[in-house]
Amino acid sequence: MVRAASVKVGSAKLVVICVGLLGFAFVANFLWVSSSSSFSFSKSSSSSSSSSHFIVPNTNTAIANLKHDDHDGRVLAAAYADLPAPQLKWQKMAPAPVPRLDGAAIQINDLLFVFAGYGTIDLVHSHVDVYNFTTNTWGESFPMPKEMAHSHLGMVTDGRYIYIVTGQYGPQCRGPTAHTFVLDTKTREWRDMPPLPVPRYAPATQLWRGRLHVMGGSKENRHTPGLEHWSLAVKDGKPLEKEWRNEIPIPRGGPHRSCVVVDDRLYVIGGQEGDFMAKPGSPIFKCSRRLEVVYGDVYMLDDEMKWKTLPSMPKPNSHIEFAWVVVNNSIVISGGTTEKHPVTKKMVLNREVFQFNLNTLKWSVIGQLPFRVKTTLVGFWNGYLYFTSGQRDKGPDDPSPKKVIGEMYRTKLKLNV
Repeated sequence: MVRAASVKVGSAKLVVICVGLLGFAFVANFLWVSSSSSFSFSKSSSSSSSSSHFIVPNTNTAIANLKHDDHDGRVLAAAYADLPAPQLKWQKMAPAPVPRLDGAAIQINDLLFVFAGYGTIDLVHSHVDVYNFTTNTWGESFPMPKEMAHSHLGMVTDGRYIYIVTGQYGPQCRGPTAHTFVLDTKTREWRDMPPLPVPRYAPATQLWRGRLHVMGGSKENRHTPGLEHWSLAVKDGKPLEKEWRNEIPIPRGGPHRSCVVVDDRLYVIGGQEGDFMAKPGSPIFKCSRRLEVVYGDVYMLDDEMKWKTLPSMPKPNSHIEFAWVVVNNSIVISGGTTEKHPVTKKMVLNREVFQFNLNTLKWSVIGQLPFRVKTTLVGFWNGYLYFTSGQRDKGPDDPSPKKVIGEMYRTKLKLNV
């Protein structure tokens, strides 16, 4: 009887100790995840405008960067590592006048119009810088309307007019605005357009069949994915309707996606569900991290006006809304972000240059950027792929984000047939 009683008491103590340890581990992990933030900005100085060349090493980083989980010996998924890719020779060009993150860019002929963006987490830009691909110089700069959003913009052009819809107004994680504008790139004049029915952060935006389409993005709390899809008839920079029309909802909501029209088909690529939110009660709307799910889904609209699912990207990818160009019936996407690291819980940036061949509907990795970087602003001119701005990694061995940059690079683009 004495032995039996002592065994019961010992078992009870053991159970209590185990539960306590599990509880402590859970709380510690929660605090760890909550405290890790990709909104880490560093002051960046303007680099020299002189050109320089360097080669991105052709190493099998997808294998080299794999690490083992000390707890059970599991090998981490290759999606968190750089994918192997051919060598690219990058040339450093003149840097942008200011560093920017979550800005926007539209190319019209040999001009790249670069809009807004964060300079730091507490500073947002409210102007447009223009890069000339023919002279390879930054030239004109002009202000945006005071009511226009400063980041997470939806934007598209018809070749002369640039349509700008919704986005975040102000620094940190402030609220969105539903304001919509159009810029005449020949006269540099701005005009108002009918506001979006409700504001959104970083919605997929395109011109298709005479209508301005806006879909997805994050809802007013900056975190909840939106599925809504609206369109507005426009022509020559003017709205032909007073109100936006409801369209077929997008299959999966969320911000930071590429949205492309090729051969009368509309494609929506990548993105994420969830985003940073303003910390409750914070007078400066301080950003606090929430759960994010990054995906590589690809959807298409065609004559049937039904969303079709196409092959996914080689790895999940987000923060790519202005990171694409169309060349020889292929969509080329540079950089972005993938799922957070399963051990450190930090955001992981992408380095790959992806090609989606629209003839074969196949993805391939055709190169690597000089470093991992998200929210690149991309252009293509005279055979060269250009990118500028964004937030780059902490170094070759640390794919988490750090420095907001304004550098610009270019490389001769070689596509897979």
